[in-house]
Amino acid sequence: MQDTLTAGAGLCDREAVEVLTSEGPQRVANLIQWGVPFDTMHGEISLGMEGAHSRPRILHAGGDATGQHIELALAARVAESDIKVLEYTLATRLVIEDGRAVAVETLNSNTGQCETYSARIIVVGTGGAGQLYKYTTNPEVATGDGVALGFRAGARVMDMEFYQFHPTALSLEGAPTFLLSEAMRGEGAVLRDREGNAFMSVYHPMADLAPRDVVSRAIASQMDKTDGGTVYLDISHLPADVVQNRFPTIYHFCLNYDLDITKEPAPVAPAAHYMMGGIKIDTWGRTNVPGLYACGEAACSAVHGANRLASNSLLDTLVFARRLRLPERAPVCANMPAPGLENLQDLTWRNAGINRNGSRLLLSARILNLWQRTMPPPEDRASWELSNMVLLARLMVESALLRQESRGSHFRQDFPDTRPEWEKHVVLTQEEV
Repeated sequence: MQDTLTAGAGLCDREAVEVLTSEGPQRVANLIQWGVPFDTMHGEISLGMEGAHSRPRILHAGGDATGQHIELALAARVAESDIKVLEYTLATRLVIEDGRAVAVETLNSNTGQCETYSARIIVVGTGGAGQLYKYTTNPEVATGDGVALGFRAGARVMDMEFYQFHPTALSLEGAPTFLLSEAMRGEGAVLRDREGNAFMSVYHPMADLAPRDVVSRAIASQMDKTDGGTVYLDISHLPADVVQNRFPTIYHFCLNYDLDITKEPAPVAPAAHYMMGGIKIDTWGRTNVPGLYACGEAACSAVHGANRLASNSLLDTLVFARRLRLPERAPVCANMPAPGLENLQDLTWRNAGINRNGSRLLLSARILNLWQRTMPPPEDRASWELSNMVLLARLMVESALLRQESRGSHFRQDFPDTRPEWEKHVVLTQEEV
């Protein structure tokens, strides 16, 4: 949480950040349940380091293909559902009646046909607006349509002056503006000037892992000093197999343009990457226009403040989009659907079973705490039993977290030995949990 607040430069909404950090673990658990194959090491989820983070916490899949794997999993879920997808269809206007959003007018770009779709709830989730800039990491469809739609319909927008520029987009003649992941610097890549000198330590104590706005300005400054001279991202000092396995997409993309990043540094320059501003929402995705909601990059809850922390964008989308399931029916947590018995049993078996470790126990504690806070009051035998089981699971997990050793039936992979100082009992009270 503190890293997010620090990166946001004083403009993060603390409530939104608390929502992001408290509900994030459950959203990650959902992705795992839906089949996203996050990379592992020694049987544990592998966590990467990125800029402005105080410790490794970034999940990744397929090395540097995380977005692709998440999209594939979500697309599969959509295909299995009754969601109707309208391809080649552009939303052109939100229809407002008696002050409420009631319909969307659309244009089919293939046929030219116009349609109007009525709805009780309209959610704007159209992404960013990188195409405003000459150099951007965004796709061609990132034209800011959703924010424009919302504003024309009377929605307030906020923080539109804050646009994040990713420091390291490939700057190679003949190649598209391709993102060279911040995770490269997390793994040890270094920014160098054209003489081969590392320079980021001059600009920030965290050097190459400084916040994105700092790194982008530093690169721009270096380029200005040399009349537009090139800055390089160098990861060639790492073993070639490590680079190829950790960053297969980047490696092969660069290789297609005769650049082998295992042998030579890559020329980079900042590019427009992420819009912190957008349609103003509360932590439930509600705008000031009844019936109109927003999420993702098109929305602004101020969770990112003036500068987004690396990799918080996917988490933002997952967390706040999930909270849109209950608008109009429940603006408070109380009516959120309770976790099912199967999910609870799966969580305890995986994370509080035969083999335990601190990271999985901590994740479980956060999930169980969230479940406790969002479960509706029990009404029948099944809901009472489930409520009791969630409480018991949390007591077990909290106790297992406290006992930092292995003893009897309690085995922790991160504390495999029995420790004499733990020859005692763990006693919990309501005040401590």
